Amino acid sequence: MKNIFIVVFVLFCFGAKAQTATATDVKFPAADSSPADILYFPVNTPKAKTGEFKTPIIKIIYSRPQKKGRNVFGVLEEFGKVWRFGANESTEIHFFKKVTVGGKKIKAGTYSLFAIPNKDKWTIILNSNIDRWGAFTYDQSKDIIRVDVPTKVLVKPLEYFSLTFTGSASGADLIIGWDKTLVELPISFKP
Repeated sequence: MKNIFIVVFVLFCFGAKAQTATATDVKFPAADSSPADILYFPVNTPKAKTGEFKTPIIKIIYSRPQKKGRNVFGVLEEFGKVWRFGANESTEIHFFKKVTVGGKKIKAGTYSLFAIPNKDKWTIILNSNIDRWGAFTYDQSKDIIRVDVPTKVLVKPLEYFSLTFTGSASGADLIIGWDKTLVELPISFKP
């Protein structure tokens, strides 16, 4: 009995020491200054309670850069240049079913989102190249569609790049806002 106790004690001490050494050797990255976020349509899809299951139609994964006192569009993000539509990895939009954007039918699937901001309008781009960092490897030949949308001026500037959806008669509008700029991209679910 004494031998079993000694063996168990030694194994316990060795195991605890091995776990402690491993845990202290791990170096975790610092929190990102542009946190990742996920947006669904319908907006409350992931928060549905038991018995209220909602089928998602659209999911967007993006990072949210901050204004930090800077002038964003036309300065930080130059007019007329392709922008990654957020920060860090390219923003990705997943359609769970076929949709229509800018009059073109888009198959269900995942696409990257880019924009070319200008003062009076933005060109919103759906591109088939996914899992990329920023717009550094953006390839125009992979564009699925480009849609021009007018800009609106926000009364109160937004600190974080922000996305949301509002319902519409034919589907949903993707609302994009940052600093003093707001744009809307209509997305139709009707065949």
